[in-house]
Amino acid sequence: MTDGWPVALAFAFLTAVGFCRAGATYLVGRGARHWGARRGGRTGASTTSPAVQRAERLVRRLGPVAVPLSFLTIGLQTAIHLTAGALRMPVRYYVPALLVGALIWATLYTTVGLAVLGSLWGGVDRWVLGLAAVGALAVVGVNLVLRRRAGAREPNR
Repeated sequence: MTDGWPVALAFAFLTAVGFCRAGATYLVGRGARHWGARRGGRTGASTTSPAVQRAERLVRRLGPVAVPLSFLTIGLQTAIHLTAGALRMPVRYYVPALLVGALIWATLYTTVGLAVLGSLWGGVDRWVLGLAAVGALAVVGVNLVLRRRAGAREPNR
């Protein structure tokens, strides 16, 4: 990158922001699940509904993949982290997946963000702009694939 840009600081800051924001959303989901179980008259956070048990197994099995990929989506990230918390995705799986996702998110925002600032203020290397473009295309591509899959699963109304 260009001299004088605090790339390491920006990357560390954005990683921390992504980690804390998504982690807090996960904790809200866990709290909502616990509060809902207590409000509903149950003594614990567990339910015996077969649908809930299937969903919990799915999150335990696919959650570590869904969590980092959620950082490449727009409008779906919060729902995935909230659901992971509500469905009690084990912390031992969630935290490493969260860290990978936060690193992905910080990489995209550091490269794209500094590329935009550099182009506005001048003095950015061309490879940074190329990397930013590739990152932006990756985000758009993941969103298109997820929306098509979601649309294919919806029943015709």
